[in-house]
Amino acid sequence: MTISDHFQPRELLVLVAGAKGAIGSSLAAAVEALRTDPALVRPGLTTGELFTDILPLDAIRVAGWDPCDASLNQCLLQHRILPEAVESRYGEALGKVPILCPEKTAEKIGGQVEKILRDIEGFRARWPESLPVMVNLLPAAAVPAPAETFNLGRLYADIRWEVFPDLAYAIAAIRAGIPLVNFTPNRVELPAVLDLAKEGGVPTAGRDGKTGQTYFKIVLAEALRARGLYVDGWYSLNILGNEDGRNLMDPDRARGKLANKTDILDRVLGYPVGERYGRPTHQVRIEYYPPRGDAKEAWDVVDFLGIFDMPMSIRLDLQGRDSILAAPMVLDLARWMAVLGSLGRKGPVPELGFFFKHPVGDNPPERFSDQLAALERLKAEVAARLS
Repeated sequence: MTISDHFQPRELLVLVAGAKGAIGSSLAAAVEALRTDPALVRPGLTTGELFTDILPLDAIRVAGWDPCDASLNQCLLQHRILPEAVESRYGEALGKVPILCPEKTAEKIGGQVEKILRDIEGFRARWPESLPVMVNLLPAAAVPAPAETFNLGRLYADIRWEVFPDLAYAIAAIRAGIPLVNFTPNRVELPAVLDLAKEGGVPTAGRDGKTGQTYFKIVLAEALRARGLYVDGWYSLNILGNEDGRNLMDPDRARGKLANKTDILDRVLGYPVGERYGRPTHQVRIEYYPPRGDAKEAWDVVDFLGIFDMPMSIRLDLQGRDSILAAPMVLDLARWMAVLGSLGRKGPVPELGFFFKHPVGDNPPERFSDQLAALERLKAEVAARLS
């Protein structure tokens, strides 16, 4: 008898903080499509062929939290992600997705953790046989000063819910024994939180989903490095008109996102871009442009040098759809974490760095080829455990 024989097929319960945002509403639509029109979504999953005997793709539930008063159907239309005809096909099912509205409060996060734990108990009572995973899709936040503390009690006492709600969801999930996916640029992986996850035997994955521009950036950067071509400068402009774009107009909220986007290039190349100028020449700009909606446009100007220091340049224009790129990645990650949690994995899972701009854990892979190799090793490890 194999380990997998002990796993009866289970529903996956994806608990989403920020469930009515652009990615959250796209995720809910994708889950419904997997039940009724799987060919529309399944090919977009990176690891959708895995675990189907224990986590069927047509047996996924979504629930969560969001302060928005509009229905999930209305949010999907407001975000301008799917054509109205497509949205209406799943409208009835989306209307039944249970999404709780968190209280508007200035209290410290300790009290909110307890409330979220009660909400989690309610979701578990509704689907007692499911495997739950928490996914953080909240907007970018300005991380408060006490974030480095190793003391959980101090986090409870010092940080207000309205400033950093992500932390309350992360702590509540870990205390409930639920694997955590941090798809946002917000640094919930604080020392006290990671210690709690290791002590509680809970796996975590993050940070900051690598969906579009940054994904292609590290692939191209690795290709230039492999050819011995020196990157002299890299200018990136992001134009987007969704709530994420508007939120990132706040410099404090954008700081973490921009850091994740810029730091990764130096790590992949192995040298600071702009070193010969004495200042960084990798620049990233994010501009809120409402007409774009969720259809982000990303411009890249790459200046590089060949032999004799002869300059050359590349121009890239990515016209992508943020949430359409992100939703299948969230599904992949949720399924990975449910299985890893069932197998007893605890703490950060750096092998899932393929999905993130800033992978968390011990010696996470930075280069694209290393990330692919790490993901393949994880596949083999899990397959061996299940065989």
